[in-house]
Amino acid sequence: MADATSTPPTPPPAPLQERLVTTEHQRKLGAHTLAYSVTCGTLVLREDEGTKDGERSADKPRAALFFIAYTLKLDEGSAPRPITFSFNGGPGSSSVWLHLGILGPQRVATDEMGNATAPPYALVDNEHTLLTDSDLVFIDPVGTGHSRMAEGEKVAEFHEYQRDLDAVGEFIRLYLTRFGRWDSPKYLIGESYGTTRAAGLSLHLQDKHDVFLNGVMLVSLAIDLQTLCFDHGNELPYALFLPTYAATAWYHQALVPELQKLTLREVIAQAEAYALSDYTVALMQGSRIDAATRADVAAQVARFSGLSTEYVLRSDLRPGEFRYFKELLRHRGQTVGRLDTRFLGQDRDDVGEKPETDAAMSNLVGAYATGINRLLKETLKYDSDAPYVVHAPIWDKWAWKDFANKYVNVGASLRRAMHSNPHMRVYVASGYFDLGTPHAAGDYTLSHLGLRDTLQKNVTVSYFEAGHMMYIHQPSLARMAADLRVFVRGA
Repeated sequence: MADATSTPPTPPPAPLQERLVTTEHQRKLGAHTLAYSVTCGTLVLREDEGTKDGERSADKPRAALFFIAYTLKLDEGSAPRPITFSFNGGPGSSSVWLHLGILGPQRVATDEMGNATAPPYALVDNEHTLLTDSDLVFIDPVGTGHSRMAEGEKVAEFHEYQRDLDAVGEFIRLYLTRFGRWDSPKYLIGESYGTTRAAGLSLHLQDKHDVFLNGVMLVSLAIDLQTLCFDHGNELPYALFLPTYAATAWYHQALVPELQKLTLREVIAQAEAYALSDYTVALMQGSRIDAATRADVAAQVARFSGLSTEYVLRSDLRPGEFRYFKELLRHRGQTVGRLDTRFLGQDRDDVGEKPETDAAMSNLVGAYATGINRLLKETLKYDSDAPYVVHAPIWDKWAWKDFANKYVNVGASLRRAMHSNPHMRVYVASGYFDLGTPHAAGDYTLSHLGLRDTLQKNVTVSYFEAGHMMYIHQPSLARMAADLRVFVRGA
């Protein structure tokens, strides 16, 4: 008999289980009524344990990936519909942004600029949903949403570039098999780090699972991190961020009069021409640059960025992103957002090197968190007391062992996938006010993929007068949604 004061043994952790909930829906969009089913829940990923003593062992559960799948109801005998697998970035972000921003049949309510309403926020019918032209599967990578790894598994087994491809790629294979979708045209759409994942998956799915894609949609391109990392000795970002500095200063009326009177695209064109010529040459010279050239470059960088010439000189001609967010409107007591520089914030004071928060993210994260939790419980009938993790802070823990001692660049994977599968097309969406993944950095990346001339026509780029999540801006939402519909139709 146990001692009355002893602590009872801790019960073993519950094994991972598959749990699926399917609901039926109808939604009127303009003159059309969409009838569709939604299946949400978890699929368990297993590791092949092989055989032992001549007997096959049960496959070991490794993780349960949470997903939400929208499937349009079709008449019997209809052709297979396209299917689009969607995920966001971070790494550490759930799939909520593309889901409730542009793709799903409901979206977070914003005004024309992209401001969310006051708490408790609202969801509205999304007349721009891609469900009209493709079934949709939103995937939450391990550690986000309701996706979890099995007890005893190591975080490093999932929070690493190749392991992440293994997990998401296996989920896609399993979904195609379980739900009988191998005969559907297949698409990926990823945003930010989701573009890193999508580019890697385009080749991984070919090599590992014999899945050849019809197309990949890349929102806010981040497949060559050398273009985005302000490290000492890496000069690329200073030149590639300057056009977005110019766009930002133009938007906030902080440019010199002769530039301010131009259109946004005229300002960007001039900034790009300077950034990719004289400014790049000056950066390459380092300390060998002469005093007269240094002064001239400082004046030009100040002219395009909206910063003072003195500040550019004190920055050694290299104003970095976080300094820019804080410095541009310091005299007004305001900071500019990172993911969307149209948004303004305020810090406790006006000194310091970087803002306290990203004003763009602060505007949206509460609305999207409320939206997905309401959607799951009220509409999709998925009850769970576990927190739905919108964004897990795992960026600093993410492992890059496949890129040891070099910058992460998955452009080669995308190129190889396109060369192996010349039917695969690529759509890229870039925001002019995005200082997380600036459009000029994306353009540089695409021009350095090494694609042969015959495949250049397979790549389409659209630019939007908005930020990283360009779809929160109503005019951009409408145009981008139209682009995506055309893309999955194969035109």
